[in-house]
Amino acid sequence: MLTLPPLPALTFSLCRTSCNNIPINYPFGFDDGCGAPQYRRMLNCSTNLLFITPSSTYKVQSINYNKKTLTIYDPSMSTYSILQPHHDFVMSEIKSVVIPPAPDTVFALLNCSIDSPVLNHYRSLCFNFSDHSCDELYGSCIWFRLFHLLSNNTSPCCFTGYDTVKYMSMNILDCTHYMTVYDTDGLHGVAPLDWIYGIKLSYSVPDTGCDRIRMASDTSAAMGEPFWNTCIGCIQKKEDH
Repeated sequence: MLTLPPLPALTFSLCRTSCNNIPINYPFGFDDGCGAPQYRRMLNCSTNLLFITPSSTYKVQSINYNKKTLTIYDPSMSTYSILQPHHDFVMSEIKSVVIPPAPDTVFALLNCSIDSPVLNHYRSLCFNFSDHSCDELYGSCIWFRLFHLLSNNTSPCCFTGYDTVKYMSMNILDCTHYMTVYDTDGLHGVAPLDWIYGIKLSYSVPDTGCDRIRMASDTSAAMGEPFWNTCIGCIQKKEDH
C-alpha cells in the first residue's frame, strides 16, 4: 500500500490594511506577497506611508480608490512660500508606466536660464493652465519677482507636463527650482497661494476579479461566515470580531 507524505499546512500571511490612517487596499501592499505584482515595493510603512522612487522617498497624502489616484508630497520641492534647490523627480520605467503623474499635475520649472531648451527649441512644451501664466506666478511672490527682474522682462519659467522632466533632467533643463501643482482643472480664478501643491499619480487596477471576490467576502462576512480573500498575492482570512 502506497503511503503519501502528509501535505504541508498552508500558512496565510496577513496583509496590513492601513498605514498612518491611510487604507491600503488592492492593488497596493507593502507586506511580502501582498498586492498586485507590479505595485509591490512601491510603498513603505514607517511613521508615514511612503512612496519610493529612484530619486527620493515621498510622503503619501492620500489614496483615492474610486478615482484610482495617489497623491504624494515632496518636502524638498519649492512652493509659493519657500524656494528650495532643485532635484530631479525620477521614476523607474515600470512606475512611469503603471502609476504616472496624472494629466492634471503640472510641473512649474522656475528661474530657467535663457539657454534652457524649454525657452528655446522646445518652447512648445510649455503651456498655461486654467488661465494661469508664468507672468502671474512671478508677479504674485516676492521671490519670483526677483527672478523676473533678473531676466530682462522675460519670465524664465515653464509650466509643463511630466514627460518633459521624464526625458530631460533639471540640469539639462537648466532651471534652478521646480514645483508641482495638481487638480489644475479646478484652479480657475485661484491665486497661487491657494494652489494644491504636490503630485497626483494615476494608476489602473489589473482585472483579476478582485471586486467580485471582495463583494462576496463582504456578503459572507455579513452572514457571519469566514471567507478567503484570494486577490493576487494577498490571501487573508477574514474573521468575525
